[in-house]
Amino acid sequence: MATKKKGELARNRKARHDFHVLESFEAGIVLVGTEVKSCRDNRISMQDPYTRIMGGEAFLFNVHIDEFTHGNRFNHEATRPRKLLLHKAEIRKIKQAIDTKGLTAVPLCFYLKRGKVKVEIGICRGKTKGDKRESLKKRDAAMEIKKAMKYRD
Repeated sequence: MATKKKGELARNRKARHDFHVLESFEAGIVLVGTEVKSCRDNRISMQDPYTRIMGGEAFLFNVHIDEFTHGNRFNHEATRPRKLLLHKAEIRKIKQAIDTKGLTAVPLCFYLKRGKVKVEIGICRGKTKGDKRESLKKRDAAMEIKKAMKYRD
């Protein structure tokens, strides 16, 4: 299992289990003030999130950012679609990948970079059951090796 990096707010744990990540992009995300405060409190939940290109712009769906606890009547909606900030060439590249059969764009993690909330978007291909079993075997073997190295005295 990947460890949490410095500045990381939330990780899509299922993404690396269900998909092979072929390429990744860093994207900014359009948030309102209370969403940023909730993100900083690690109140983000990603249940089967995905990215869609509509009208030449990228949007993020199925990401739940809790309402800010100390918010007022201008608090944000928890599961609204959020616009991603990417260059046109990156959007074009993601669009071509999504149009290719078997590929999808999935948000991998949310993190802070110089005080701004960023999203890592991955171009992914779905894993088969056999691929998933193989990755579990590799992970278990790596854990066994790590344990053996720890107690080899």
